[in-house]
Amino acid sequence: MKKILFVDDEENVLNGLRRMLRSSRDEWEMEFVASGAAALQACSEQTFDVVVTDLRMPGMDGAQLLGEIRDRYPGIARIVLSGYSDAALAAKAVPVTYQVLGKPCKPAELKETIDRVCTLQDVISQPALRRVIGTLGELPTLSTTYLALSRAISDEDSSIASIAEIVEQDVGMSSKILQVANCGFFGMSSRATSIAQAVGYLGMNIIKTLALQSETFRAFVPSTGIPTSYWEKLQRHSQHTAIIAGILPVARDIREVTTIAALLQDAGILALASAMPDQFTLVLDEIEQKHCSQVEAEEAIFGTSHAEIGAYLLGLWGIHSTAVEAIAHHHHPTRIRHVGMDCSLAVYLSDLIAHGIDGPQDGSDAEGLTASDRMELETLGLLDEYAGFRASAMEALGVGTP
Repeated sequence: MKKILFVDDEENVLNGLRRMLRSSRDEWEMEFVASGAAALQACSEQTFDVVVTDLRMPGMDGAQLLGEIRDRYPGIARIVLSGYSDAALAAKAVPVTYQVLGKPCKPAELKETIDRVCTLQDVISQPALRRVIGTLGELPTLSTTYLALSRAISDEDSSIASIAEIVEQDVGMSSKILQVANCGFFGMSSRATSIAQAVGYLGMNIIKTLALQSETFRAFVPSTGIPTSYWEKLQRHSQHTAIIAGILPVARDIREVTTIAALLQDAGILALASAMPDQFTLVLDEIEQKHCSQVEAEEAIFGTSHAEIGAYLLGLWGIHSTAVEAIAHHHHPTRIRHVGMDCSLAVYLSDLIAHGIDGPQDGSDAEGLTASDRMELETLGLLDEYAGFRASAMEALGVGTP
């Protein structure tokens, strides 16, 4: 049974939560405390899966509490339940929380959010790995992109469209902008499914606050064992994958979320390299020595791959569930069922095509495919269409014809 800790300095709010969640007593073991100090004491005595806290509390506020929990108990998922919409407050909270819900919150929304977080915790089987990933408040940003954003938001002539173009060039920055736009601080009526939509909704002032006055974005400081060219190649591959996903025949209603999923499909690589740089260097050594794929090397070192890690972290951050599912399975598409060219299949296919164009694996053929790739495409019923998709992708990327 999952254990949930609720923190709020107003007794009537705690009583309201008790009444609201009475029907969940068979699913969760719940504790209710009235201060940050009491919450830390409870965490020292019991093991909780999720903490849900208000932000504005006397003494230790919610952001400080969640920062302490992140540092001391990183395996606990962190959620804010707050009635305040303030950019400065958001800037403090975003680096230490996964999701933000606004007050008043409907019981179904609160329960669904907690259930989703608990389910995601089970995606990563190793508790130690969950704890390490749980320390991440952001994904690192290439220094060139960070500098470009800093210059743009300081330039009075910059437009929202130009800011969105910069954000779209960077996986870490894109994921965080989506998390912030979809959080409950700003009362967005529907979930953002594109970077342009998220940037436009937040506006210049909020983005400036997040970029300059908080840890929301962090310039990447590479490990000595991981060359800068590796990160530049990863960002370029992510952009190419998103472009290719945008030309595949997916339904109109999932086109934007498919492009987002394609852009963020390698977010787990950034997470692993940021949280565990020494072990990630071993992954690169494994690839070079055994001529295996990155996924095979990661599974050998970590017991899982960047696909599952990325899905876990982005899911905790509230990224659209359709995108999270696609990211989780984009290297093993046959693990789930597909209906036509769905989001998951499109991300798998665009990633495969982009890899074949950007840097084919050892043993791949003229189309950038290995024998196992061909078998998987045949199982999915896509082998006959692959050449046509690839030709369209190469035209879209401006790299000539096959």
